[in-house]
Amino acid sequence: MCNRLGLPTAKRREILVGLALVLVLYTGCRAAGVGVISGRGGKIDLVAGKSVVIKSAVPIIRVSSANESVATVAAISPNQVYVTAGKTPGVTNITLWQAQDKIVAIYNVEVSPDMSRVREKIRQVFPGERGLIVTAGNDSVTLAGTVSSAPVMSQICELAKQYCEGKPVINAARVSGIQQVMLEVRVAEMDRSLTKRLSLDFVTQTGGSIGTSVLGGLAGLTGGSSSPLSATVATTANSLFHIAGGAVSWTQFIDALKEDGLVKILAEPTLVAMSGQTAKFLAGGQFPVPVPQGLGTVGIEYKPYGVQLKFTPTVLDGGRISMKVAPDVSELDFNNAITIQGTTVPALTERGVETVLELGDGQSFAIAGLLQDNITETIAKFPGLGNLPVLGPLFRSSKFQRNQTELIVIVTPHLVKPLNMQNQPLPTDHYTEPSDTDFFLKGLLQGCQSATPPPICQPGDQGLDGQFGHALPR
Repeated sequence: MCNRLGLPTAKRREILVGLALVLVLYTGCRAAGVGVISGRGGKIDLVAGKSVVIKSAVPIIRVSSANESVATVAAISPNQVYVTAGKTPGVTNITLWQAQDKIVAIYNVEVSPDMSRVREKIRQVFPGERGLIVTAGNDSVTLAGTVSSAPVMSQICELAKQYCEGKPVINAARVSGIQQVMLEVRVAEMDRSLTKRLSLDFVTQTGGSIGTSVLGGLAGLTGGSSSPLSATVATTANSLFHIAGGAVSWTQFIDALKEDGLVKILAEPTLVAMSGQTAKFLAGGQFPVPVPQGLGTVGIEYKPYGVQLKFTPTVLDGGRISMKVAPDVSELDFNNAITIQGTTVPALTERGVETVLELGDGQSFAIAGLLQDNITETIAKFPGLGNLPVLGPLFRSSKFQRNQTELIVIVTPHLVKPLNMQNQPLPTDHYTEPSDTDFFLKGLLQGCQSATPPPICQPGDQGLDGQFGHALPR
């Protein structure tokens, strides 16, 4: 019995069963996430552990894989081949034959590691990083695209290493946004000193004999057995009291001093550095220090002093900036100097701090506040004589010294971009050379007639002005 197409019923039933089987396999593959490829050769990209179905327009009698460890093949119907990626990433090819050993198609298959877990974990931990691309090769994993900050990049690299089964992670991504930090530092210090000193010394002379005291070191003896003794007076003695009666001469030297001192230090260094890099600043100088070497030679090392600053910024999320800051203020101290092979080397009085802090763009923070108050009192006297009720002060030397130091360091970070040089003023932009009349008669350091804008024509009118603290002429 035949149908309308002229085919026997049994043949028609066989065709329908075959079509149903193909439909079931196709539907099952699509539901399982297995791709279906139709064509006559080309390239197939597979992930390790996944599979794909190749559909051919002509019946296939034989299939072959060049590397079974990379990809295996199996015929599931005369017109379909099931390709399964192996666990080993690599490249191979698959060849399909039809009757009479005629090649139907050749497919180049590339199997790469499964990066779906890595991508999923990165999306879960860092949902805002939409510009990151994760790709895999045979022996490594590559991170490309953009991320929001350097700390996030470091965390993503560590997370990727945990899910890459020991494969090296190549970081080819870049950090978006501003990565340059300008740090404004204000170092302010006030140093007050008060000194009160009263030293007494005396020399007595009776005939040819001389006697002297050593209370304050104001007087001394010179000469010896071959020359008569004579008294010497130190330069610190600023007054004396002399009594002479007959053959007795008595002279008292007095060092009476009250001294006030005030030192002001103000430095405002500004540094610019890339995120993760270290910038240094020094406003001061270097002094040589002799260092004894072998064979009696002496080397020279230079030690810096002044206002120094080191900082290492790291740009975080949301415009936050983490900084490692190390400001330092030092000055030469000749009171505590030492002598090395005849060379006087001063000591350094140093105030510094090193810390790590986190600030927002434009925020300020005081990282060092030092208030120091030192009081020194010294009394030197002759035993017994210095304790007499009325005459005791004549045999004593007294010294009172007080030092007060107040230091504060304030830092302010900014995220900055390069500037347009055409719009930046310079200290020399508005300077005009003075004429002979302005310079000799008016005492002006710059001209008043042709300057634009015209300066304030007053002698000695100078000041700090400008965006960067330039000493602009006025």
